[in-house]
Order: sequence, then C-alpha cells, then structure tokens
Amino acid sequence: MDFRPVGTNERIATLDILRGFSLLGILLVNMFGFYLPMPHIADLGSWFSEVQDIVLHQLLDIYVQSSFYPLFSMLFGYGLAMQYVKAKERGINFYQFAPKRLLLIFCMGMFHAILIWWGDILAMYAFCGVFLIALIRLPAIWLLLVAIAINALYHGFNLSLYALAGFFTTSTDSISVNFDAIQSAVTAYGIGSWTDAFMQRLDDLAIQMSIFMWISSLFTILPYMLFGAAIAKWRLIERAKEKVILWIILAIIGIAGGLYVKSLPIAGAQTIGNEYLQVYIGGPILAVGYIAVVTLLTQLPFVVKLLSPIATAGRMSLTLYIMQSVICTVLFYKWGFGLYGKVDVQMGIYMAIGIFVIQVLFAELYFSKFKQGPLEALLKKITYGQFASRK
Repeated sequence: MDFRPVGTNERIATLDILRGFSLLGILLVNMFGFYLPMPHIADLGSWFSEVQDIVLHQLLDIYVQSSFYPLFSMLFGYGLAMQYVKAKERGINFYQFAPKRLLLIFCMGMFHAILIWWGDILAMYAFCGVFLIALIRLPAIWLLLVAIAINALYHGFNLSLYALAGFFTTSTDSISVNFDAIQSAVTAYGIGSWTDAFMQRLDDLAIQMSIFMWISSLFTILPYMLFGAAIAKWRLIERAKEKVILWIILAIIGIAGGLYVKSLPIAGAQTIGNEYLQVYIGGPILAVGYIAVVTLLTQLPFVVKLLSPIATAGRMSLTLYIMQSVICTVLFYKWGFGLYGKVDVQMGIYMAIGIFVIQVLFAELYFSKFKQGPLEALLKKITYGQFASRK
C-alpha cells in the first residue's frame, strides 16, 4: 500500500499557522544566541545595562522565551502521532519509515549544529522522537499521563533540591561568570575567520550538546512531544468546534497562568527559583495557552484567510528554521557582515521580524511553483522514495 505524508489538500491550517508563528518566536529568542556568547552567559538579564534593553528583554522573557520551543515540541509530537494514526488506518507499518525519518532529522540537526550554528534543536528533537515512537502505541490518556508524570517528577525533584540546598531564594546575581569563555566567543565570532568561528562552535557545542543536555531533554522536551501526541490522537484541533469549551478553558488557564508564572522574576524577586519557574513551568503553560488561542481564532474562516501567509511559511518550517541560521550567521559573524556584539535588543527584534517577513514572502513565491519546501522534499524523498512534484 502507498503511504505518503499529509498532502496539500489534507493539511490542517491551524497546525501550519502555529508552525509559522513558532518560527517567529524561535527566531526572536535565537537572536541572542546569534549575536551574544549565550552558552557562557548564565543570566542574560544581567548582561544588559541600558533601560530599553532591559525592558525589551523582560518582555521577550515573559511572552516569548521558553514558550516557543515547548510549543514546537508539542507540534512535533502532534505530527508524529498523525503519521502513526494515518499509517495504522492504512494498514502500514509505521516503524518501517518513522525511525529513518528521525535519523535523517538527526543528521540534518548535527550538520546544522557543526557547520552553521551551535544552537540547533533538531538533533535533540530526533533523539526524543525515538522515545516518542516507542510510546506512540499507548492510548492518548496514557501518553498524557506519562507526560505529566515525567514533568512532575523531574521538576518536583529539582525544585525540592533547590529548596533544601537554599538555592531557590538565592539571587541570580550570585551566579558566577566565565569571562575568559565569553571573551573567547566574542573574539572568534566577532573578529575571527570562518575557521575561528568553527572551532569556537565546537566548544559551544560541548556545552549545548553535553551528555547532561541529552539526558535532560528526555525530561524537558519529550513530555511536550507526548502531550502533543495525545492531543493528536484525540484529534482535538480537528474537532475544535465541538471542543470549543475545552479550548476556551485551556486558553484562559494557559495565558493567565503562564503570564503570571513567567512574570515572577520580574514582578517579584530575581532568584534562581523564580527563574526556574519562569522557564520550566510558566513557559510550557503559556505555550498551551498560545495553542488554544490560535486554535480558537482559526475556527473563524476570515482569520484563516488573513493568516494564510503565516500558514504557508509553516508548511516549510524545517527549511526556514535552517535558513534563519544561515542568514543570521552571515549577518553577525566576522566572515559575513560582522555585526556580532554590535546589536541592541531593539535592533535584534526588528531584524528578527524583518527576516521572518522576508521568509513569509519567500514561502509564498516558492509554493507558487512547488508543493513542498526543499528540505521537506529531500526528507520525503529519502524516507518515502519520492520527491514532491512541481505545481
């Protein structure tokens, strides 16, 4: 029997719009990693001294930071679960192609991390995806319960440890800073050659992709994939009109609860405990709120039409994600335009929005000729043995 990924006419507009907005959110956060030595900055909030930079960074911390990666993780899980359900309905063995697809995404991620930018997330998504497909056969309720259990146990343990050790109320100002490592990164990316940047990238990857990070991803990424998979099995987005009360509740709790928790280090004390709550508790809660709001809004046909360019960008999210790294490394590294360390927060926001607008326009032009993004088509070709045709 023939099996293919979701075709153009079968696509769910809400999911593509969510992917499109996620690309913007991820880029707004990643901009700091493109023009600052992020792997060596323990507390980004203390990096800025100008009032405007501090305020804008706080706004990004509340509304964007730590919310869009969980959101994208949920969408990743949703997509894998959709493929599993579709394969099962057609009598296809899901495990004949899913591991190959994850391996390809992992290879793309490692290529991206080693040769373009150290902040790749694809490799860890693929790594967590292996555990997801091992659990994907479970009923939706069990996927949700496993996600909650992993999340609760991990963060409950960490918060208890923080409290017992006295770290919870410790000011973030007390976190030590490795000035030599910061200077090394600034030198390599800011005034160094491509080779200098490459060697520094390997050093940064030793932090970004340390054994600890791979293990912790099973507690900080996998649960959100499982959550997304549960939603997919329940078809909650496809059945949004009949589940509107549920989505309204999720929107209210997600937005209100998420914003409250994420505001703790800013409205209250800047402690290690509050920052932990902001990132690992408030971030995912707000992500659920964003999903709920977009799901509700896209039940209105005029909203879907209005946001169709965002949806178009979402259809090639893999390509555009890698493209963002290519564009930004060219803009900021010395071997490109050399803007590393010379951009303030406001300019970084403007640049991120500008890049995203260009990508949206590019996607519109691209899909006037083709059915899939280039990297998506390559992934399809190697996984299923066929390229998407031209229109």
